[in-house]
Amino acid sequence: MDLATIVGLLLAVGAIITSCIIEGDGQVSALLGLMNGSAALIVFGGTIGATMVCMRLKDFMNIGKFVGKAMKEDTMDITELIGEMVRYAEMARKEGLLTLEEMIANVKNDFLRKGIQLIVDGTDPTLVREILEIETGYMEERHKTAANLFQLAGGFSPTMGIVGTVMGLINVLAHMSDAASLGPAISTAFTATFYGIFAANVFWLPIGNKLKASSKEESAARQIIIEGILSIQAGEHPRVIGEKLTSFLPPSKRMGQAKANEALGARG
Repeated sequence: MDLATIVGLLLAVGAIITSCIIEGDGQVSALLGLMNGSAALIVFGGTIGATMVCMRLKDFMNIGKFVGKAMKEDTMDITELIGEMVRYAEMARKEGLLTLEEMIANVKNDFLRKGIQLIVDGTDPTLVREILEIETGYMEERHKTAANLFQLAGGFSPTMGIVGTVMGLINVLAHMSDAASLGPAISTAFTATFYGIFAANVFWLPIGNKLKASSKEESAARQIIIEGILSIQAGEHPRVIGEKLTSFLPPSKRMGQAKANEALGARG
C-alpha cells in the first residue's frame, strides 16, 4: 500500500472530524450534525450518476480497480532498472544478443521482457521502437481514462452539493411559519454543500491527480526501457548505455548511477 495516499486521506478526514468536534465544544455528538442521509444521496448518488453519463459503462465499472491502483505503492526503482539493463548490455556485448534469451523468463518487468524478446528475435530496430511506443501510447490512454473519471467526479461533486443545498433551502422557505426550526433546517441544508466540497477535495481530485502522476512516472520508465533496449540492440558499450539512461534521472539520483557507470568503464 502507498503510505502517502493512505496517510494523506486519514490526515484530511481526521483534521476535519477533529475540527468539527472542537467547534462543537469538544462534544463527539457534534458529528451528528454532519449526518444527513438525503444530502449524502444527492451528492454521492448524483456525482456517480453524472460521471457515468460522461463515460462508457465498462470504463466506469473499473473504478474499484482504479482506486486500488492509486493505493498501491509503486515498487519500480528506476536506478535498479537502469542497472539491470546495463547488465544485459554487458552480457550481449560479451556473448551476443542470443544469450539474453536465457534471461527472459527471469525479467520481472513485463515491458522490458517484451523488448528483450523483440531484439532476441531479430526484429528491426525501427519496428522495435514502433511496437513499444504504440504499447506505451495505449497504456497512457487507459491511464488517462482512469484519471479523467475521478476528475469528472471532482467537478460534479461540489455542484451536486449546491443542488442539495438549494433543495434544502426551498424546503426551509416552504416552512417559514415555524420559526423555531429555521436554524436547524438551514444548517441541514448546507450539509450537502459540505459533502460535495469534502468529497471533491479529499477523495475524487486527489485520487485523480495521483493516477496522473503514476501514469507519468510509468511512461518515463518505459521511455528509459525503450532507449535501453535499442542501445543494447545497437551494440553500444554498457558504460555509454548507462550514461545515456542516467540522463533521464533527476540530478539527486544521478550520483549513485554515475559511480556504477564508472565501474563499468573500468571493467570494459
